Amino acid sequence: MKKIAELTAELAAPVAAERGCTIWDVEYVKEAGTWYLRVLLDKEGGVDILDCEAISREVSDLLDEADPIEGSYTLEVGSAGAERALKRPGDFVRFMGSPVAVRLYRNRDGRKEFAGTLTGYDEGTGAVTVRIGDNETTFEKADTALVRLRVEFS
Repeated sequence: MKKIAELTAELAAPVAAERGCTIWDVEYVKEAGTWYLRVLLDKEGGVDILDCEAISREVSDLLDEADPIEGSYTLEVGSAGAERALKRPGDFVRFMGSPVAVRLYRNRDGRKEFAGTLTGYDEGTGAVTVRIGDNETTFEKADTALVRLRVEFS
C-alpha cells in the first residue's frame, strides 16, 4: 500500500499542473495531537492564494473519493516558500549556487546552524558542500537535520 503522502502527491499533481504549479512536497504529520496533510506548491513567478484555494478544493474532493486516511486530519495547501527545505537530489541541483542554511543534529565548532552558498551535492552519499566565507565545508547526510534556502537582503 502506498504511503499517504505519496498517494496525495499523485492525486494532487495533475490538479496543480492545471494551474501551472508543481508539487514541491507533501507531508503527513502529527502535531499537538492533530494530523496535518500538507501539500506544498511551487510555481514560476510564485504561488498565490487563488492557486492554493482552487487546488485545495479539488484535492479535498479527490481525497474524499479515494478515502486513504482513517480518522480526521487537516488539509493545508500552500506555497513551499522562499526558504524551502531542500530534500531531493534534484532540489540540490536546481539551487546550486544559492544561499542556504544547514542545520545539524549536533554542535560543530560550537554551533548547529551554518549559512553559506551551496557549492556541491554528492548524490551517492547525500553530503552537501557549502562555501562559508572563503572556505568550503562538507556536511555528511547523517549529521544534517535540514538544508533550506536562505533569503539574503542587501
